[in-house]
This record gives sequence, structure tokens and C-alpha cells, in this order.
Amino acid sequence: MKLNFRFAIVSDLHIALPETIWDNPNRFHLVEVSIPAFDSVLAHLTQLDIDFLLIPGDLTQHGEPTNHQWLQNRLSQLPFPSYVIPGNHDIPVLMANEQSIGFADFPYYYQQFGYENPQQHYYNRQIFPGVRLIALNSNSFNDQGQQIGRLDNQQLQWLKGELAAIEDDLVLVMIHHNVVEHLPNQSCHPMANRYMLENAGELRQLLHSYGVKLVFTGHLHVQDIAYSQGIYDITTGSLVSYPHPYRILEFNRDELGRESLQVVSHRVESVPNFPNLQTLSRKWMGDRSYPFVLKLLTLPPLSLPLDQAQTLAPGLRDFWATIADGDAMLEYPHFPIHVRRYIEQYSAINDGNRALIDNHSTLLIGK
Repeated sequence: MKLNFRFAIVSDLHIALPETIWDNPNRFHLVEVSIPAFDSVLAHLTQLDIDFLLIPGDLTQHGEPTNHQWLQNRLSQLPFPSYVIPGNHDIPVLMANEQSIGFADFPYYYQQFGYENPQQHYYNRQIFPGVRLIALNSNSFNDQGQQIGRLDNQQLQWLKGELAAIEDDLVLVMIHHNVVEHLPNQSCHPMANRYMLENAGELRQLLHSYGVKLVFTGHLHVQDIAYSQGIYDITTGSLVSYPHPYRILEFNRDELGRESLQVVSHRVESVPNFPNLQTLSRKWMGDRSYPFVLKLLTLPPLSLPLDQAQTLAPGLRDFWATIADGDAMLEYPHFPIHVRRYIEQYSAINDGNRALIDNHSTLLIGK
């Protein structure tokens, strides 16, 4: 059956009303622009003929009730359906406290945006004939009440049952944590592993066994498309950190059953009080990059001595901004050879060839 639809993805909004904004000298996100940036994106999307909007988590700065309420109200004004899932920032605590809503509260804010059953943090919706969205919750809490990125057994069993019952519909999956690695050895890296789903391998195997090919994630704050076991993990950068991106995607299945997904990325160029947002934001990230880069250099696998790391770190000022941009090409010819080889692994290279697919591409999904 022929099928064609267009949708948008905006991720990691970190919505923060002015009175809720907190500061941290090393934060990369420019939460001050969260609301005007989102309004700018919505102004663009409402001019387009899109079928729906996906928001893969981190809707709010830190789960503040007023920020969830603001977003709920804003989404209700849109002329197209929106579907959300929680990120780690949306439900940072199991029980509500003076700052954040509790874990159980989240679905009640978003009953119009996927959570028809607010007693469950995940859902399966037929968003129109022939297309289903499975939205998963990757936020769990261990016995000490610490938040971890993992699908619990109950949700995995539910997912298996849902997939088994789906016959011919195209299935899209949305989840906050990454399912496929977007960075070198991401699952094991001491800085990057928290952005991966702990049991990503189990989820990939389950999705692969039912022919699910498209997964949409957030959390990492970079523009990247990764592929493993027949699955594309399309992660979208944060709206409040450089390069303030969002995506418009078009799925097509022709009369022969051939499927493709066209990906077009956009970015917010300016908002009130930040007329040159791209330049300012990249500088903002660079100005705060030193502690991050120093940690990257001194932790495994590089494990550089501190004095050497301190010498090299200033030269990596724009390292993370370049990765966040997508399609990164990193060259550091003056670095020691082992450092250079490691850092350059973060480039958009596949089997020795440039693979510039992170921002603009047409993915051939198959038949």
C-alpha cells in the first residue's frame, strides 16, 4: 500500500519560564531562549502541511509543574497532533518535591498528547491509517531512588505483545535515551554511557525481530543518524543548545513497496534579545567547554596526564559544538598521534568515507 506523510521533530526543549530559570556556570544549554525558540519553530511548522509533531523528551528544565503546564497549554493550541514522552529532566524524582513533579504525575499533563491512559508511561497509538507510534519511557529508578535510563521488564513485555499484534502498519518508535551508539564506544564510555539506554541491545533485538526500522531519540543534544541491526536511530539536538535544530521528515512508500525517509534539518537563527543566536550560542558552548574537554582527555580510553590534558584542552574549545552540529569533520594535525586518532573518530566517517547524513539525507529503508 502506498503511503506518504510528513512530520516534524523538536527535541529537548527544556522549557523554562523566566521565574524558574536556574544558573550553572558550566551548563551548555541556553535555557533563556527555550520559549522564544519553540515559538519560532511552531511559527514555521504551522505554515507547513505536516501530519504530526514528535517531541522525544526533556520537555522542561527540571520537571517544574509550571513549565509542564505552560507546554501542555501551548501544544493544545496547535493545528496538528503532538506526541510526547518524558526525558530525564521531566521526571527527575520518583516522588514530587518543591521543584519537580513526581514520576506518576507526568502522563496526566499530556493526556491529549499520547497518554490516553495516564496510569501508564508508554503508549501505542495509530496516528493515522497504516502508521503506528510506539512511545516508550526510558526513565526508571533503582532501589536507591536514583534515576537510570532503562526499560523495565514490564514495559518490555508490553512492547513485545504490542508488536506481535501489529500486522501491516508501519511502526515508528520514540524514546528519550539512545538505542544505537552515536559516539565512539558510547555504551562503555564513562562520559557518554548515560545517554545510552542500559538495555539498548535487548530493545534493538526485539525491534529487529519485528521489522521495526525507525527510532527517534533525544537526550544527547547532537544531530546524528546512526544505524545498527537494520535500525536507524535518528537523534535530534536540543532546541536550547547549539545549533538549536529541528527536523522535518517525509516518509514515502511507493507502489512497489520501496520505502524511504527524507530528513531535512533546520535551525533557529534568532529570537528576541538574541538576534545572532547561532554565533552567540556556539561561543557560549565554547566558553564553557574547558571542564568537559579536560574530563574527556583524562578519563579512559585516553587517560592523559593532567598537565598534558590542560595543554591540549584549549585547542578543543569547539569540539562539542562541532559534533552537536552534525556531520562533524575533525582534524587536529598538531596533536599527539594517539590523541588525534581518538578525537578524529568522532568525525562523520564510515569505512573511511565521509558519511554526511546527520542533517540532510534520504534514508532508503528497504521493502
